[in-house]
Amino acid sequence: MKKSFVFSGSGGQGIMSAGIMLAHTAIDMNKHSTYLPEYGPEQRGGSAKCTVIISDGEIISPLTKKCDNLIVMNEQAYAKFGDSVKEGGLLVLNSSRIKEEITREDVKVLAVPVDDIALELGNVKAANIVLIGALIGATDVVSKDAFVASLEEKFKTKKPEILELNLKALEKGIEFGKAAK
Repeated sequence: MKKSFVFSGSGGQGIMSAGIMLAHTAIDMNKHSTYLPEYGPEQRGGSAKCTVIISDGEIISPLTKKCDNLIVMNEQAYAKFGDSVKEGGLLVLNSSRIKEEITREDVKVLAVPVDDIALELGNVKAANIVLIGALIGATDVVSKDAFVASLEEKFKTKKPEILELNLKALEKGIEFGKAAK
Protein backbone atom coordinates (compact mmCIF):
# COMPACT_ATOMS: atom_id res chain seq x y z
CA MET A 1 0.00 0.00 0.00
CA LYS A 2 1.23 3.46 -0.92
CA LYS A 3 -1.06 6.46 -0.54
CA SER A 4 -0.48 10.18 -0.96
CA PHE A 5 -2.29 12.95 0.91
CA VAL A 6 -2.29 16.66 0.16
CA PHE A 7 -3.52 18.93 2.96
CA SER A 8 -4.31 22.49 1.86
CA GLY A 9 -5.74 25.68 3.28
CA SER A 10 -4.50 28.95 4.70
CA GLY A 11 -1.87 29.65 7.31
CA GLY A 12 -3.32 29.24 10.79
CA GLN A 13 -5.83 26.50 9.89
CA GLY A 14 -3.64 23.70 11.22
CA ILE A 15 -2.74 22.26 7.81
CA MET A 16 0.90 21.60 8.67
CA SER A 17 0.02 20.19 12.10
CA ALA A 18 -2.48 17.76 10.58
CA GLY A 19 0.01 16.59 7.97
CA ILE A 20 2.91 16.11 10.36
CA MET A 21 0.72 14.29 12.89
CA LEU A 22 -0.52 11.90 10.17
CA ALA A 23 3.06 11.25 9.01
CA HIS A 24 4.30 10.65 12.58
CA THR A 25 1.36 8.37 13.33
CA ALA A 26 2.18 6.27 10.27
CA ILE A 27 5.80 5.97 11.40
CA ASP A 28 4.62 4.94 14.86
CA MET A 29 2.67 2.17 13.11
CA ASN A 30 5.91 0.94 11.46
CA LYS A 31 5.07 2.34 8.05
CA HIS A 32 7.26 4.53 5.88
CA SER A 33 6.21 8.16 5.60
CA THR A 34 7.32 11.47 4.12
CA TYR A 35 6.15 14.98 4.93
CA LEU A 36 6.76 17.89 2.56
CA PRO A 37 5.50 21.36 3.62
CA GLU A 38 4.93 24.19 1.14
CA TYR A 39 4.05 27.78 1.95
CA GLY A 40 2.77 30.61 -0.20
CA PRO A 41 4.77 33.83 -0.54
CA GLU A 42 2.51 35.73 1.87
CA GLN A 43 3.71 36.31 5.42
CA ARG A 44 0.35 35.73 7.15
CA GLY A 45 -2.84 34.06 6.05
CA GLY A 46 -1.26 32.84 2.84
CA SER A 47 -1.68 29.44 1.29
CA ALA A 48 -0.42 26.43 3.17
CA LYS A 49 0.00 22.97 1.70
CA CYS A 50 1.76 19.81 2.72
CA THR A 51 2.13 16.45 1.08
CA VAL A 52 2.27 13.24 3.08
CA ILE A 53 3.06 9.87 1.58
CA ILE A 54 2.50 6.70 3.56
CA SER A 55 3.73 3.34 2.35
CA ASP A 56 4.42 -0.18 3.51
CA GLY A 57 7.66 -0.03 1.52
CA GLU A 58 10.40 2.43 0.76
CA ILE A 59 9.36 5.84 -0.61
CA ILE A 60 11.58 7.00 -3.45
CA SER A 61 10.38 10.62 -3.66
CA PRO A 62 8.18 12.89 -1.51
CA LEU A 63 6.75 14.48 -4.67
CA THR A 64 3.55 13.46 -6.43
CA LYS A 65 2.02 14.59 -9.70
CA LYS A 66 -1.47 13.65 -8.52
CA CYS A 67 -2.51 12.65 -5.01
CA ASP A 68 -4.76 9.84 -3.85
CA ASN A 69 -6.42 12.03 -1.20
CA LEU A 70 -6.90 15.79 -1.19
CA ILE A 71 -7.92 17.51 2.04
CA VAL A 72 -9.02 21.15 1.65
CA MET A 73 -9.95 23.64 4.35
CA ASN A 74 -11.19 26.58 2.25
CA GLU A 75 -12.35 27.69 -1.21
CA GLN A 76 -8.98 29.19 -2.18
CA ALA A 77 -7.29 25.84 -1.52
CA TYR A 78 -9.92 24.00 -3.53
CA ALA A 79 -9.56 26.43 -6.44
CA LYS A 80 -5.79 26.04 -6.37
CA PHE A 81 -5.46 22.28 -5.77
CA GLY A 82 -8.83 20.75 -6.71
CA ASP A 83 -7.46 19.21 -9.88
CA SER A 84 -4.52 17.57 -8.10
CA VAL A 85 -6.48 14.53 -6.84
CA LYS A 86 -6.30 11.41 -9.01
CA GLU A 87 -9.29 9.97 -10.79
CA GLY A 88 -10.92 7.62 -8.30
CA GLY A 89 -9.32 9.47 -5.39
CA LEU A 90 -10.91 11.04 -2.33
CA LEU A 91 -11.62 14.73 -1.85
CA VAL A 92 -12.26 15.63 1.79
CA LEU A 93 -13.45 19.20 2.14
CA ASN A 94 -14.56 21.67 4.77
CA SER A 95 -18.14 22.32 3.73
CA SER A 96 -18.40 25.08 6.34
CA ARG A 97 -16.22 27.21 4.05
CA ILE A 98 -16.44 25.61 0.61
CA LYS A 99 -19.83 26.50 -0.77
CA GLU A 100 -19.23 26.06 -4.48
CA GLU A 101 -20.61 22.98 -6.15
CA ILE A 102 -18.01 20.28 -6.71
CA THR A 103 -18.23 19.37 -10.37
CA ARG A 104 -15.71 16.54 -10.46
CA GLU A 105 -17.54 13.26 -10.93
CA ASP A 106 -14.39 11.12 -11.11
CA VAL A 107 -13.55 11.40 -7.38
CA LYS A 108 -15.34 10.53 -4.18
CA VAL A 109 -16.28 13.68 -2.25
CA LEU A 110 -16.57 13.74 1.52
CA ALA A 111 -18.00 17.13 2.55
CA VAL A 112 -17.63 17.71 6.29
CA PRO A 113 -18.79 20.89 8.08
CA VAL A 114 -15.61 20.89 10.17
CA ASP A 115 -15.76 24.53 11.31
CA ASP A 116 -19.36 24.07 12.48
CA ILE A 117 -18.50 20.84 14.33
CA ALA A 118 -15.45 22.42 15.95
CA LEU A 119 -17.52 25.44 17.05
CA GLU A 120 -20.14 23.12 18.56
CA LEU A 121 -17.31 21.49 20.52
CA GLY A 122 -16.16 24.89 21.73
CA ASN A 123 -13.21 25.99 19.58
CA VAL A 124 -12.82 26.43 15.82
CA LYS A 125 -9.09 25.66 16.19
CA ALA A 126 -10.04 21.97 16.44
CA ALA A 127 -11.38 22.02 12.86
CA ASN A 128 -8.24 20.42 11.44
CA ILE A 129 -8.60 17.50 13.87
CA VAL A 130 -12.25 17.02 12.83
CA LEU A 131 -11.09 16.95 9.21
CA ILE A 132 -8.30 14.44 9.82
CA GLY A 133 -10.72 12.34 11.85
CA ALA A 134 -13.06 12.24 8.84
CA LEU A 135 -10.12 11.17 6.67
CA ILE A 136 -9.20 8.39 9.12
CA GLY A 137 -12.82 7.26 9.36
CA ALA A 138 -13.21 7.14 5.59
CA THR A 139 -9.87 5.54 4.71
CA ASP A 140 -8.48 3.74 7.80
CA VAL A 141 -5.05 5.05 6.72
CA VAL A 142 -3.94 4.94 10.37
CA SER A 143 -5.65 3.48 13.39
CA LYS A 144 -7.68 5.63 15.74
CA ASP A 145 -5.62 4.41 18.70
CA ALA A 146 -2.33 5.35 17.02
CA PHE A 147 -3.63 8.83 16.17
CA VAL A 148 -4.93 9.29 19.73
CA ALA A 149 -1.39 8.49 20.94
CA SER A 150 -0.08 11.21 18.58
CA LEU A 151 -2.57 13.71 19.97
CA GLU A 152 -1.62 12.80 23.53
CA GLU A 153 2.05 13.33 22.69
CA LYS A 154 1.41 16.64 20.93
CA PHE A 155 -0.71 18.09 23.74
CA LYS A 156 1.00 16.55 26.78
CA THR A 157 2.37 19.92 27.91
CA LYS A 158 -0.92 21.77 27.35
CA LYS A 159 -3.92 22.09 29.60
CA PRO A 160 -5.94 18.84 29.81
CA GLU A 161 -8.98 20.61 28.32
CA ILE A 162 -7.09 21.12 25.04
CA LEU A 163 -6.40 17.40 24.67
CA GLU A 164 -10.00 16.62 25.64
CA LEU A 165 -11.32 19.01 22.97
CA ASN A 166 -9.10 17.47 20.30
CA LEU A 167 -10.06 13.92 21.27
CA LYS A 168 -13.74 14.87 20.93
CA ALA A 169 -13.00 16.55 17.57
CA LEU A 170 -11.22 13.42 16.35
CA GLU A 171 -14.13 11.20 17.41
CA LYS A 172 -16.70 13.43 15.67
CA GLY A 173 -14.63 13.43 12.49
CA ILE A 174 -14.16 9.65 12.53
CA GLU A 175 -17.92 9.16 12.98
CA PHE A 176 -18.55 11.43 10.01
CA GLY A 177 -15.98 9.62 7.85
CA LYS A 178 -17.27 6.14 8.72
CA ALA A 179 -20.84 7.17 7.95
CA ALA A 180 -19.74 8.25 4.47
CA LYS A 181 -18.06 4.93 3.56
